[in-house]
Amino acid sequence: MINTTLCYIEENGAYLMLHRTKKENDVNHDKWIGIGGKFEYGESPYDCVRREMYEETGLVPGILSYRGIVTFLAGEYYEQMHLFTAEGCTGVVHDCAEGTLEWVPKGAVNNLTLWEGDRIFLDLLEKKRPFFSLKLVYTDDRLTEAALDGVPLPLPGTAV
Repeated sequence: MINTTLCYIEENGAYLMLHRTKKENDVNHDKWIGIGGKFEYGESPYDCVRREMYEETGLVPGILSYRGIVTFLAGEYYEQMHLFTAEGCTGVVHDCAEGTLEWVPKGAVNNLTLWEGDRIFLDLLEKKRPFFSLKLVYTDDRLTEAALDGVPLPLPGTAV
């Protein structure tokens, strides 16, 4: 199992989004995602997200909120992602080695090329859902199963 963090940095009604275009063999290639990455030895979720934020953006969070855990399964791939939001950041945004950083109004984020499951947790963040556990199962890069706090969810594009 891989442990990662992902953070959506908020400012003036927008999220700082990363368009993943620069890394080779990137599972997220050409997708828009938040800021984050893999844990290093000895890191807590907070340690990891703070380090990743600074490395990828040059920003230090003012208020950092731990919002949920997202479990990803895709074949043999198994990831636990610790999801955060941040606001009141200090520092200056710099170039990112993994892609292009861009402030995107929250209302326009769903128009970007996102993983289908990301749309689910971004909606939960926007609705200010209390701490949650979300399970997302992918087959051939297609979302085939989703469950919120252990309860199956209808998949996007399917009838309820």
